[in-house]
Amino acid sequence: MELFLLIATFFATLAIGVPVAVCLGLSSLAYILAAGLPVVIIPQRMYAGMDVFVLLCIPGFILAGNLMNFGGITERIIRLANALVGWMRGGLAMANVADSMLFGGVSGTAVADVAATGGVMIPGMKKSGYPADFAAAITAASSTVGPMLPPSVPMIIVGALSGISVGQLFLAGAVPGVLMGLGMGIACFVIARRRNFPRQAWQGWGELLAAFLGAFWALAMTALIIGGLLTGVATPTETAIVACVYAFVVGAFVYRELPVRAVPRIVINSAVSSAGILALVGFANVFGSILASERIPQLLVTSVLTITDNPILVILLINILLLIVGMFMETIAALIILFVPLLGLATSVGIDPLHFATFAVLNLMIGLTTPPVGVCLFVACNIARVPLAGVIRAVVPFLISNIIVLFLVSYYPPFATWLPTTLMGTTP
Repeated sequence: MELFLLIATFFATLAIGVPVAVCLGLSSLAYILAAGLPVVIIPQRMYAGMDVFVLLCIPGFILAGNLMNFGGITERIIRLANALVGWMRGGLAMANVADSMLFGGVSGTAVADVAATGGVMIPGMKKSGYPADFAAAITAASSTVGPMLPPSVPMIIVGALSGISVGQLFLAGAVPGVLMGLGMGIACFVIARRRNFPRQAWQGWGELLAAFLGAFWALAMTALIIGGLLTGVATPTETAIVACVYAFVVGAFVYRELPVRAVPRIVINSAVSSAGILALVGFANVFGSILASERIPQLLVTSVLTITDNPILVILLINILLLIVGMFMETIAALIILFVPLLGLATSVGIDPLHFATFAVLNLMIGLTTPPVGVCLFVACNIARVPLAGVIRAVVPFLISNIIVLFLVSYYPPFATWLPTTLMGTTP
């Protein structure tokens, strides 16, 4: 009865539009009250979920990304993306994808990518003759590349849950992230030729060099993060703090577009964003501990293994489950609730933990652009000022492209494991 109340409360509150963190908290509270357990369990479990050292990366990387964004990074990255691919048919759409790949290496979150670059790219695409729904769709879809590239907030969460090296997780997402970008770029090119989208004139090698030099210090932050982790000079948390200092110096003294008086407001905004993520982590940990006490993870593993223990079929079932979950649940909540039991299922049939972590995160990134809870779709629609239905139709080719990449990564482990194994040694 208590378990039914837990699930019913969660889906009922989710259906009426209550934020996911609050849904998790209310459903956990309903279970605890019905079971006659002390309510003090909630803050205890919340604190236990948030009291993980590696989670300190999250505020650091969010602050670093915000400092770089306010310091002039967005315009410089967009200029570089346009110089690289803007001259092709549909080049502005491909520049949108390239921009998301470059910007994602700074922000680490998809929603930040949509909000920051969409405000520039969507109006620019509309002005150049692209349909508004297509502009919103490619902006939302391409933003899902960002969390696959380092630094990645979902990968940090996975590292905290599983003990897998965050550095290896960052590297494991790099190749799949590039594949996602290439796949969406190809889709843009095909659609552009079919619908005769506009193209820009080639601006010359001088513009390309100038754009690269302008964006160099912004792009170097990703190299700083990866370099610190690969060499072992700094932990992920220390790297995040170094990135904050670097972002401030570049924005204030190199680009000279970050006024010092704006820093307190940026810090506060970053703290609010970080608090929202950590609150979600805490409530999801309460919810997940209740499921664990009800032995739901063991039931899930046993149920799948009674159907099949073939790794190929297990991967297929996991992907189908996560694609469905991603349609209804926020990424971090889904990871905290489902990742550990699904990791146990995956390892029981011989799937490498690093490989599983990579395609699990990629799977949930696709959920950011699938209705009814496609957060990136909603943000892009608000910026473009178009109805959601049209954007959903326009995003279908990019969803197909990303799902193809998902299955490539799922069934060919080297896409995930080759880079971290080569650069950092044997995977855990």
